[in-house]
Order: sequence, then C-alpha cells, then structure tokens
Amino acid sequence: MRAYPVDLRKDGKFILVTFPDIPEAITQGDNRAHALEMAAEALETAMEFYFEDRRPVPAPSKPKRGQPVVTLPASLSAKILLLNEMLRQKIPPAELARRIGTTRQEVNRLTDLRHTSKIDRIDAALQALGKTLILEAA
Repeated sequence: MRAYPVDLRKDGKFILVTFPDIPEAITQGDNRAHALEMAAEALETAMEFYFEDRRPVPAPSKPKRGQPVVTLPASLSAKILLLNEMLRQKIPPAELARRIGTTRQEVNRLTDLRHTSKIDRIDAALQALGKTLILEAA
C-alpha cells in the first residue's frame, strides 16, 4: 500500500497539513490527531484530480525520521498502480478491455475511485499489462 509522508505545521490556532509528493492535498486540523484524520480525506480527494485528468500519480517519497504518513487503502493503491501503468504504456481503456475480455465501461470503473472494484479484477488488468500485483503483510 502507498504511504505518503505528511508535513504538519502550526498555523495560528490550526495545524496545516501538506504532502510533499501530492501538492494538491492541503488541509488543516484543530490538533495533531484531527489534522492526520483530515489528511487522509484530503489525500484521497487529491487522488481524484489525477484520475480525472488521467495524470500519473506520484509515488510516495521515503518519510523522514519521525515524519507521519497517510496510508491509502489497498484498493485505492491498486487502482493507482493500474492507472499509472496504463498511462506509462499508453494503453487506452478500450485496448485494456480487449486484453482482459471485458467492456470499456468495466475498465473505466476499474480506474474510477468512486466505484468499488474487486481486487481480482484490478489484478487481472495489471496482468494484462505484464505486471503482477503483490500484496504482503508487514
């Protein structure tokens, strides 16, 4: 799963939250716990911009010692990997649909953050692109 480092900075009576790797994600919280809660929402919302614009989502950088991170859900992380690989290989949804024997609409759902997709279908799409989805418990 993707874990993005978070920068927290006191800004008046609030804590300002930014992400070095995802400049579109900015929020604030009343305290550290609230700021990190809001950070998760801001990060997921910012991902929608990348998906809507069909832009590659930047990989998370390594956090500095003691720097908090926001970890995206597994399904969202898998969708990011799929979108990035489709863009890298310049594979349009119609071509990926042909490769996995489905419709373009299903591929569009696989790359829609608002649509719940089975991880097996995302894995099948990645395999059609020559990639393997690897999950591990740490």
